[in-house]
Amino acid sequence: MIKNITASQFEQEVKQSDLPVLVDFWAGWCGPCRMMAPVLDEAAAELEGKMKVVKVNVDEEVSLAEEYEIMSIPTMLVFKSGEPVDMLVGFMPKSNLLAKLNQYI
Repeated sequence: MIKNITASQFEQEVKQSDLPVLVDFWAGWCGPCRMMAPVLDEAAAELEGKMKVVKVNVDEEVSLAEEYEIMSIPTMLVFKSGEPVDMLVGFMPKSNLLAKLNQYI
């Protein structure tokens, strides 16, 4: 299951995670973000136990969006050992997403 997190949870959920983490920066008004949601749900189910998937609402967590220089959404950052290692921007099919993410597992 994908968890929505806040700036106060980011340290524990992302930076201190033992697993790699995919952070989806999104907003409710964003069409491509809504298209990406079911893809992320399916990917999260397939990656369970290997990678954590969390969501950050950029309208509610402006400080995080600014800190990671999120210019357009959806933007997904891959974190490994607490550091961002990759950025994926825009909608992509699940096969493309999993191909990108498998290199970090």
